[in-house]
Amino acid sequence: MKDFCMNEAPAVFQTAQVTGIFPTKGAVPAESVYTLELRADKDALPAAGQFFMLRSASSQALLARPISVFSVELISDGNFAKIEFLILKKGQGTKELCSLKEGDRVELLGPCGNSFPRPAEGANICIAGGGVGVAPVAGFASSLADGSYDFYASFKSGSYGLENVRAKNLVITTDDGSQGVHGMISAALTADYLKAKKYSAVYACGPIPMLRYIQGICQKANVQCYLSLEQKMACGMGVCLGCAVQTVEGYKRCCKEGPVFAGQKIIFEEQAPVITKKAAVDIVDLSVKMGSLRLKNPVIASSGAFGFGSEYEGIFNVGDLGGICSKGLTLEPRQGNSGIRIWETPSGLMNSIGLQNPGIPHFLQEELPQMKKLGTAVIANLSGSTIESYCEGARLLENSSVDAIELNISCPNVSAGGAALGMSCQTAGDITKRIRALVSKPLIVKLTPQASDIVGVALACQKAGANAISLCNSFQGVAIDIERGKPVFDKVKAGFGGPAVRPIALRLVWEVVEAMNKLPEDERIPVIGIGGITTWRDAVEFIMAGAAAVQVGTATFPNPLAMKEMIEGIEAFMRRKGFRSLADFRGIAQK
Repeated sequence: MKDFCMNEAPAVFQTAQVTGIFPTKGAVPAESVYTLELRADKDALPAAGQFFMLRSASSQALLARPISVFSVELISDGNFAKIEFLILKKGQGTKELCSLKEGDRVELLGPCGNSFPRPAEGANICIAGGGVGVAPVAGFASSLADGSYDFYASFKSGSYGLENVRAKNLVITTDDGSQGVHGMISAALTADYLKAKKYSAVYACGPIPMLRYIQGICQKANVQCYLSLEQKMACGMGVCLGCAVQTVEGYKRCCKEGPVFAGQKIIFEEQAPVITKKAAVDIVDLSVKMGSLRLKNPVIASSGAFGFGSEYEGIFNVGDLGGICSKGLTLEPRQGNSGIRIWETPSGLMNSIGLQNPGIPHFLQEELPQMKKLGTAVIANLSGSTIESYCEGARLLENSSVDAIELNISCPNVSAGGAALGMSCQTAGDITKRIRALVSKPLIVKLTPQASDIVGVALACQKAGANAISLCNSFQGVAIDIERGKPVFDKVKAGFGGPAVRPIALRLVWEVVEAMNKLPEDERIPVIGIGGITTWRDAVEFIMAGAAAVQVGTATFPNPLAMKEMIEGIEAFMRRKGFRSLADFRGIAQK
């Protein structure tokens, strides 16, 4: 471990080989932390406290993840180094890293950032690590003389990453009392204790609450401290400025001026507390009421992405869904658009289907009876080319057994009708008013994100009698085949959906809900969120933004069980947080 270089080398980009990957011994729960060993070029030898940007060579994540160095050792031939990392298995990027196998390749950028300042010879120092934050300070400790420091390690449960620590005094604290002192870091370190021990400096890395605490007791004890911070990063090279932290000298880059900062210079910003509710509950109510429309849960299959529902009967019980929106229906049968219809993009899918459908009369006779047998709410998606065809289609659906009508004034792939009717407040309000006069069934109006005033359009539909708003339909995009030098789609423009659009769709839902909340309570109508919803977490985001329910489209194609897993995930989240109904957290982000 004494090979740990103390000179900050310039960052290099390389592809390193995995020589070992295994669950870290002592981490609780098991397999929550992994030890990753890489064989890297010796030119990338880091100083204690520096980090690397790591990304699996086959990663599906956009960004590399900043991971602190745990240990470094020169390999016997002297041309390579073994670099070890402790990785907390948490999000997509770290899960990918923890799923690597020996021989796999990892993209490695670094070493990045600064290092811990060396203590003066004979200095009496204290080193503290919390959770996976023990990695960089344990690495720093291994570069010091044995027995020249005291080391304090704090964990929720168990302990790990201490095999290279040769401390004069090693103290472990655990929240659950499973090892060492029962409690958090405060059970072992206080301002009075720092004074009594006559420490000249404290070096620490861990979660922000722990570092804020260390900063506070060091200020009280008049002891210098050095804190290693963790921030979300894009580049790791000081370019994007996304990892800036607030200091008394202004914002500083965590990846360049940090990650190690003098403690007295850091200004810790107050963070909103994690949602706390009552104790976990066993029974939760996922049902949704939108006027006379009742859904057993908030997950609805979006129009165009689930056919008529029966196609997926063999995959899972589609009756468990909150509802199913039919394929977009027009009065007359349609063959749809010519040419290529589907085009995959990074984190998204383009389509130019063109509302191919059997026509409403055929739907009523053939598809609707089968949909009604599925045991969930049936929502007919109504489209057309002219006002007259919309109206005639509405009359037929009104006299049918569908549970609700979704008025599609947002389809981006047709030449007439569709999105053209949803672009302005006037046209959207007019068509909604015409259909409202013809139907008594719940009327949902599906909006286009292409409208310049989405809030105005939504309010116009509300005023014209809509019972709910669903937004948003596909965005418009263009794809070019570079081999032919021509647009991919015959109509040039096509609909674009999938995870890439989610933040924009969420913003539109937020804005419309915000506007609805300004109306008198008896005039508000619910909003159904659509756009890139792939996991239960995505669905919870939309509900917290104020959505009454969500529709899921593209996610079903790569994962036919996406909606089933979404319902289960929402339910598990509610149980864990103590939410008895969706109303307990609907719109909570806007409050």
